[in-house]
Amino acid sequence: QVQLVESGGGLVQAGGSLRLSCAASGRTFSSYAMAWFRQAPGKEREFVAAISGSGGNKYYGDSVKGRFTISRDNAKNTVYLQMNSLKPEDTAVYSCAAGPFGLGRLVRGEYDYWGQGTQVTVSS
Repeated sequence: QVQLVESGGGLVQAGGSLRLSCAASGRTFSSYAMAWFRQAPGKEREFVAAISGSGGNKYYGDSVKGRFTISRDNAKNTVYLQMNSLKPEDTAVYSCAAGPFGLGRLVRGEYDYWGQGTQVTVSS
């Protein structure tokens, strides 16, 4: 069983930055690929970014490429999402997900574990 707890959300002005964290329980964190998703009110869930267990492979959604960076620290059982040049359309609840499989399945929305989410609000 893996529990995921997100933190780092908040209110920021357009053009600003935030760093989200997702802390995972368990001793096999490095065997899980991790991903961030987001969902805005009235919209479908959107894939944001994913990273392999080793951290060597990363994949981003088109809307965040060049602005967001995903990383992980397996010694701390934590995955991060550095968000720069934030836009009002980035406003959403951001959740992390984990799965003991390749990035492709995470990108398609498959996961074994899901966090409770953290709110990010970008003001114009």
